[in-house]
Amino acid sequence: MSGQKSSRNTAKVRHIMLPSFLRRAMRAFELKAIIRQSGCELTRIGRSRNWRLSASREQLLQISESLRQHEEPSWQWVLALLESKIGTYTEADILEFVKRNPNISVNELVTLANCTVAQARQALDSYEFLE
Repeated sequence: MSGQKSSRNTAKVRHIMLPSFLRRAMRAFELKAIIRQSGCELTRIGRSRNWRLSASREQLLQISESLRQHEEPSWQWVLALLESKIGTYTEADILEFVKRNPNISVNELVTLANCTVAQARQALDSYEFLE
């Protein structure tokens, strides 16, 4: 049924404008490779300096995690923009963070997922019971 929409947030594609993408990012070739590794679409808009990123929420999370690991100063504006478009995390999203990073600490989880200490502890406890 083509008229039926998925109830999952991760399936919805988001379009994010990246103004002056190549001029603002050092090592842009590497940044583009990281973005495309997530499976999302990165396209230049016409002949302008602007680019458009089309990605699901899960892909945005994956890109954000990768950008945090590289810590390139000129990529921080992309990271901030992506995190503003991701929105708030549900309990399932926080648990996914833990599944991808089983050795994550409570403080790291609070920072990455922008959640409370109680939510982070609950996700870590839930992950331990899954095993």
